[in-house]
Amino acid sequence: MLNAPNNQKVLVVSPSWVGDVVMTQSLFKLIKKRNPNAAIHVLALQNLHSLLTFMPEVSEVLTLPFKHGSFEFTARWRFGKNLRNSNYTQAILIPNTWKSAIIPFAAKIPLRTGWQGEMRYGLLNDIRKLNTKQFNLMYERFAALGLASSGEALPATEQLWPQLLVTVAAVEQTLQKLHLAKPIKPVLALCPGGELGPIKRWPAAYFAAIAKAKIAEGYDVWIFGGTHEQPLAAIIQNENANLCVDLTGKTSLNDAIALLSLAKVVVSNDSGLMHLAAALNLPVVAIFGGTSWRITPPLTVKAKIITLELPCSPCHKTECQFGHYKCLTGITPSMVYDAIKDLLQKVASGKENN
Repeated sequence: MLNAPNNQKVLVVSPSWVGDVVMTQSLFKLIKKRNPNAAIHVLALQNLHSLLTFMPEVSEVLTLPFKHGSFEFTARWRFGKNLRNSNYTQAILIPNTWKSAIIPFAAKIPLRTGWQGEMRYGLLNDIRKLNTKQFNLMYERFAALGLASSGEALPATEQLWPQLLVTVAAVEQTLQKLHLAKPIKPVLALCPGGELGPIKRWPAAYFAAIAKAKIAEGYDVWIFGGTHEQPLAAIIQNENANLCVDLTGKTSLNDAIALLSLAKVVVSNDSGLMHLAAALNLPVVAIFGGTSWRITPPLTVKAKIITLELPCSPCHKTECQFGHYKCLTGITPSMVYDAIKDLLQKVASGKENN
């Protein structure tokens, strides 16, 4: 990778979760930093295509025509064979699964790189052994696959942080599509969901309290999320006389990115939306309960992380094994409100790094 040829053409096998795809941009940035002429193609699930279009490093997105979690060996092999004339010089695999290595092998891509995961000897010919002390953060682990070897050091980390580019036209089209007026008031974006389960979700009633306080200060409040977050949004709305804009289940991924870019500040659980907000260079108050900010923090200097770090957390489970969820319920609305105020003051004064 250090002396990459001008005809370098890399196929990156994408992860399946929004937050992980955002962090994968660090790999794309490293490849381009080392070889600006490299062509980066990404193999991803259909629902992730729109996110990748906001990353200028990506030349082309290929659709992985399988359901998340499905194996389908024969179909994967056939798909890989159809890529043999694509002249890829390297495949880089973000997933550690055996099935993710089938397509690059079938495509006969000469260099196939990935971390040691499920038994992939033979399918990969550049297997790296991960040193978690060297690459503690998840985005570092993704980016390090673009190094010549796992023993090499990454460049200054902030250079690799994800940065999504949203155009004015994209924002205007999205507002028109969803029949929304361009906001005049500052927008507080609330992201009350979390894919892992309740262990990631700060109570919706607490989000409602933040919404009420900021509405009283003259803010508009927009609630982001998918259909699974609609019951949470309903709680927030009920506590605020339906004064919030409920976008849950009403936006595509690219719609959400465009609208999120209009926010003055974001309050989010540890979720894909948190990573999107950070990549949009927005001030983010990130709430961590049962997961670890030490591995997947929001990658921006404009972040305030709220966590209690109880002896039982991070547990990385889907539900609280003790049933009390104190790692989340112990974070009060006043703590988050004060964090918003402190963060916005620092951003306004240019002291985000302090």
